[in-house]
Amino acid sequence: MRKFKLLLTGILLCFSFTVFAQQTLKGVVKDKTTGEGLPGVTVVVKGTNNGTSTDFDGNFELKNVKSGDTIVVTYLGFKEQEVTIGTNFNITIQLEESTERLDEIVVVGYGSTTVKDATGSVEAITAKDFTKGNIVTPENLLSGRVSGVSVKTSGAPGSGSEIRIRGGSSLGASNNPLIVIDGLPINEGSVTGSRGILASINPNDIESFSVLKDASATAIYGSRAANGVIIITTKKGSSSYSLDYDLQFNFGKLNDRVDVFSAGAFRDLIAQRRPGDLGLLGSASTDWQDQIFQTSVSTIHNLSVRGALFDKIPTRLSVGFTDIEGSILTSNFNRANVSLSMNPSFFDDHLKIGLNYNRAFEDSRFGDSGQIGSALRYDPTQPVYDATNPYGGFYQHMSGAIIANGTRNPVAELLLRNNTGKVFRQYGNLKFDYKFHFLPELSAVVNLGIDKTKGSTIDLNDYDLGRPSAALINAGVDSRGSQERKNELIDAYLKYGKEFGDFKFDVTAGYSYQRFENFGSFTGNIFAPNNVASSFADPDVVNIGYLGRVNVSYKDKYLLTLNYRRDGTSRFSEKNRWGDFGGASFAWQMSEEDFLKDSNVISTLKLRASYGLTGQQNLPGVNDLYLQRYRFGNQNSQYLFGNQVILSTIPSEINEDLKWEETATIEVGIDYGLFDDKITGSLNVFKKNSTDLLADSPTAYNFTNSVFQNNGEFVTRGIEFSASADVIATEDINWNVNFNATFLDREIEKLALGQDVQIFNISGGTGGYAVLRREGEAPDSFYVFKQLYDTAGNPIEGAYADLDGNGIINDDDRYIKENPQANVILGLQSSFNYKKFDLAFNLRANIGNYVYNNVNSSRAQYALLQDNAVAGNIPTSVLNTNFINTSDVITSDIYIENASFLRMDNITLGYTFDRPIKKYSTNSVRIWAGMQNVFTITNYSGLDPEVFNGIDNLIYPRARTILLGVNVKF
Repeated sequence: MRKFKLLLTGILLCFSFTVFAQQTLKGVVKDKTTGEGLPGVTVVVKGTNNGTSTDFDGNFELKNVKSGDTIVVTYLGFKEQEVTIGTNFNITIQLEESTERLDEIVVVGYGSTTVKDATGSVEAITAKDFTKGNIVTPENLLSGRVSGVSVKTSGAPGSGSEIRIRGGSSLGASNNPLIVIDGLPINEGSVTGSRGILASINPNDIESFSVLKDASATAIYGSRAANGVIIITTKKGSSSYSLDYDLQFNFGKLNDRVDVFSAGAFRDLIAQRRPGDLGLLGSASTDWQDQIFQTSVSTIHNLSVRGALFDKIPTRLSVGFTDIEGSILTSNFNRANVSLSMNPSFFDDHLKIGLNYNRAFEDSRFGDSGQIGSALRYDPTQPVYDATNPYGGFYQHMSGAIIANGTRNPVAELLLRNNTGKVFRQYGNLKFDYKFHFLPELSAVVNLGIDKTKGSTIDLNDYDLGRPSAALINAGVDSRGSQERKNELIDAYLKYGKEFGDFKFDVTAGYSYQRFENFGSFTGNIFAPNNVASSFADPDVVNIGYLGRVNVSYKDKYLLTLNYRRDGTSRFSEKNRWGDFGGASFAWQMSEEDFLKDSNVISTLKLRASYGLTGQQNLPGVNDLYLQRYRFGNQNSQYLFGNQVILSTIPSEINEDLKWEETATIEVGIDYGLFDDKITGSLNVFKKNSTDLLADSPTAYNFTNSVFQNNGEFVTRGIEFSASADVIATEDINWNVNFNATFLDREIEKLALGQDVQIFNISGGTGGYAVLRREGEAPDSFYVFKQLYDTAGNPIEGAYADLDGNGIINDDDRYIKENPQANVILGLQSSFNYKKFDLAFNLRANIGNYVYNNVNSSRAQYALLQDNAVAGNIPTSVLNTNFINTSDVITSDIYIENASFLRMDNITLGYTFDRPIKKYSTNSVRIWAGMQNVFTITNYSGLDPEVFNGIDNLIYPRARTILLGVNVKF
């Protein structure tokens, strides 16, 4: 590569000397902080088209320059600098990193704008601002960084996340934001064998995120934008050569456990509570949680190269290898990525072409997290292995054969089960942007995108010719499946931009077509005697949109944006197929007015106001509810026709009146900058109102008890605040702090027939539920009995307050006690640099979120010391209640706990060596170390206060991880 660079430089120099015989300006452009040469810096003689770019080492040569000329030096992320040429034609220029955000580019739907010109609630996060640490999937780069955005991820390697922008907008439909990658909206559904829709994307290939939050910003995406939009822009090619290699090692260990009785304490408890069961106990001392958890070792490799292919095509090629070991035995996630980006331009930059192509290979083994529950229950006096046992050499509870209903050895269940998944995904886009020669203000854009994913699973339990050799009583398990999803996109639109005096216009109008396919097959367990294989092919979903946007600016002080989109979808019947969505936003650059222009305190002040209407159509597993469909009955739905057995067909539910769910948002916001923008941020106040909610609601007809219908209203009120401050900015020290805070108040205003909706999502008991949707309350609030206590403050089992005073304890005595969603979400990031040292950390906090401790409610009871003729362990929290049988008290408010928390997600410390190996042209080497999941401060008694849906029924725990890494730049 070095020879190629030298050869290329020599050719360019020879060409330059041949063409010009005039004075040549030579120089080097460096980063003032690090002293490193900056590649790709633009150097232009002011007022002319005479310019060039720096090479890999920051060197440049500019012909036809004379004394007195002024050159303008610009580089993304650094302050623009002007230099007047004197008699010295060999100069060194030092650029300072820019703290100015106003001119930063923000990608929005079907275009881009700047921070200064944005009228809606849009926030951009670039690579330098990403959350650092053990980042496996791209959404975690945003964790804690953006006000109004929460990212919740389990500890499973490569697992998907729950992403919420302003709390979501729906009850029965999806609350996930629309995710757009390089202009391609992706389907949120993943295929079998994958851990999540974003699991195949390499975070190292991400250049920036744009988060569109208010309806005026998201309305350009119409029917799919009710929950906000996240636009991902991947890294592009460059004309300057660079080679980067990143290596990261991770060592993870779980430090927290659910407290259960040790072997000795368990023997004492059995002797006290169930002395007749002492003969069931063994002589070992086994901590089953220690046995199923492991210290994980993981590696991440990323290699990327940029340069001009054939000296004309800016290109970037990257490969990445990720090997993540889970904290549960056998759990593993492997991913290989290849990414190619090419960005040539032709006809004097009138035609720009962007090609982005990505291939990803996922290979996972799914360690069954359900075995955490088995580890809590399994008898701690029994050993892990028993060489005399015919079921794989593991100890099992036996009575001639394995006891049918007792808990199985969790180590055996993990090691003898091989549940794997493989995924191949290819996605990308080809974009043409042509600026007309006869009218350069007008350009035409065509964007073609494709996202195709194939997945397969194989779930095997050890077996031998139909005879069990594993910890099973059946003849083994062999279950296989495959699935394929395809997403195709065609966007075509025109853009027109023109200035007329003090007015500036920017108009976009176009058409969008997108089609989604989904099909697959599953064998079921081929060893099950009544197994039936199945296959499916969902009806294609087709979305068509006509879109338009107008931006008007007057004197760069008064900004107006209008958006409109007319969407059609195949999900609804013809009479409801089309919907109209739109938004308007206005911004006033107050700091440009005379009364603030010379202020020494207020450097930026922009007032914003917006209103917009967006939609929702994404229903779980429902693509054609308006069509009459039939399904085959089961074996009890047969009849004889002659001598032939015929399966009957049964009509499926239908709703021809189903239509869009709509969300209207009104917002007022302020963007501010103080003291020459050393402190910047924003304040937003908003209200979202969702109507015609898509919800699975009761029905008295239609061959079913319930069907998706449009009924209900839901409102969210919120306040967002963000601040970024350059606390110290000197030649040797730079310290930047970012803070964001979000307050949310969510309330259901209307439900079908005004009836409560019970949510059955807890384990323990029969038909138990502790979550309710009710008008006037927050969604999915906890609905429980008020626990009574004796004079000593101990809870009385099965005793509840008679809240309605009628002398009868029934469901009418339940009450709403809090909900799983935090009222306040906080994020704090700090980045500190001292010369070659860098230190960064990330803090997050939730206040007001509650969790239902289903671990205690379903397991902390003395009755479970007997586990179907064998002894079973229980959590030590039973000592706090002394409850005998919690199946009767699972709805007590004693299990609703305040799960507010403060968490340090990560901390990293690094040191950069400047050109340490000159022989090999290394530009820099950075070595760093850090820790992930550093600490969590909370009063919640369970493993983790941050759980999905507010129900803690043994989530996959997060490990504390030691991080070691090196970044090498050539």
